[in-house]
Amino acid sequence: MSETALRFSGVAKNYGRVAALHEVSFEVASGEFFGLVGVNGAGKTTLLKCLLDFCGTNGGSIEIFGTPHRLTTARRRLAFLPERFNPPYYLTGEDFIRYVLEMQATSYDRKAAEHMLHALDLDLAALSLPVRAYSKGMTQKLGLVACILSRKDLYVFDEPTSGLDPKARALLKARLREMKQQARTVLFTSHALADVAEICDRMAVMHAGKLRFAGTPDALRQRYANLDLEEAFLRCIESAPDQAIRRENYLAK
Repeated sequence: MSETALRFSGVAKNYGRVAALHEVSFEVASGEFFGLVGVNGAGKTTLLKCLLDFCGTNGGSIEIFGTPHRLTTARRRLAFLPERFNPPYYLTGEDFIRYVLEMQATSYDRKAAEHMLHALDLDLAALSLPVRAYSKGMTQKLGLVACILSRKDLYVFDEPTSGLDPKARALLKARLREMKQQARTVLFTSHALADVAEICDRMAVMHAGKLRFAGTPDALRQRYANLDLEEAFLRCIESAPDQAIRRENYLAK
């Protein structure tokens, strides 16, 4: 059995009287690419905030490589890129990468940084430019470069293709495929179901704070008479709230 990278067990989160997460449970195996999908407000980002201990939970547990998520040591093997990524505006691109790697006790290698910028179609001149001069797409690429250079076992991305043009999206996918060959683990949220189908081993559908499905993209299609993934997703979130949730474990053995 492969090592479990992430385990969510009955995770609940309330904001006052509003339940944002309802006993969410699923696992992500080491080396697996896992997509978390849902409409805006489904609970995806809240779940990531709980995972990273940015906010407390009201029930359940989360483990990162077997370690309770609230322990700082649990996050040593993890890199995170938020959807709304805003690096300090006064730093240059190179200063920011150095800063991120220093915080993670990882040495800065200029050649490796240049290689990664090229891999994501970010001009090398960006290293000497202040971040305040960056476009949205450049800023997103900088965040991805810093994350990937940290060389972690687990990457958590919240909408990683946000702001990227078609070329950059294709280059990012190529880089993700390389990371998969290196047995890295990736959990990411996305509104682009085509990306999930192309990249992910498994996926989870969340709606109104509840887990509606966990399994392979093909399994979701088959569940709804082999419709395309977008149609199957719509059927899934439109199903009755009290319908039994089908959870399928496809962890590698």
